[in-house]
Amino acid sequence: MAKNKVLEPFHGSRHDHDHCIDEAMAAAEKICDAAEARLTPLRRRVLEMVWQSHEPVGAYDLLNQLQKEKSRAAPPTVYRALEFLLEHGLVHRIETLNAYVGCGEPHSHHGAQFLICRDCGAVAELDDSDISRTILNKAKHQGFQVQRQTIEIMGLCPDCTSDSGNGHVAT
Repeated sequence: MAKNKVLEPFHGSRHDHDHCIDEAMAAAEKICDAAEARLTPLRRRVLEMVWQSHEPVGAYDLLNQLQKEKSRAAPPTVYRALEFLLEHGLVHRIETLNAYVGCGEPHSHHGAQFLICRDCGAVAELDDSDISRTILNKAKHQGFQVQRQTIEIMGLCPDCTSDSGNGHVAT
């Protein structure tokens, strides 16, 4: 059965991020417990900071925020925490932006397609198995073995589309 769904939609300005953070932290605890992995206070804090908005956040932005809280935070500390979170499927890396977003469904392995607003930076995460399957089949036909699949699509979110007034995307 095909799995085509929006894992993490675009959120309007009235969205309650605290609810997302709570859900992300509860999922992280379950995933780490099941994997017998340690969700340290630093890893937990980095995950909370990633979930503070639905915009991609860079490692150095996280570092700057951590340094305000703990003056001794260093780049390797943040990168190790992010690597742990990536390894356990709790965050995704947006390659084109060199930034991170929280995973909308960390308890399941999935292909990720991201809709990234070029104006406000908001991100929506999709899991469209038709897209993933097509890529896997085309790669297999070429003798290529896919190890990870992330698709990043730049455009305008619903809020920015309505702000621009035309609602049309140039082709």
